[in-house]
Amino acid sequence: MVKQKDKVIHTKSACDRSLAGVRDALYVLNGKWKLPIIIALSEGPSRFKDLQRRVEGITPKLLSKELKELEQNEFVVRHVYPQTPVLVEYELTEYSRSLDDIIQAMADWGFQHRARIQSR
Repeated sequence: MVKQKDKVIHTKSACDRSLAGVRDALYVLNGKWKLPIIIALSEGPSRFKDLQRRVEGITPKLLSKELKELEQNEFVVRHVYPQTPVLVEYELTEYSRSLDDIIQAMADWGFQHRARIQSR
């Protein structure tokens, strides 16, 4: 599937290429927590506990795991400030902004889908 001038073209090679791209995206953004963490961090740098409060329902262990994976994939940077007690903040990278249009499109679709289901 390839989009050309507002027209979607379905060929085997185009669909295979789309499938590979979607698999790559899902591999990096898998699970229900990564996008909510990214959205929560879009407000600005955040400490771990503050982030945990904003992303309701996530356990500390899972938040730590997800933050490490987001850091490995260059969506989040971890800042450690040597003071007493040690201050650690998480912040989105410039690269994470490449997800802005995707997140907005997902949010728009989600609102439309919810309205569709509720109107039945």
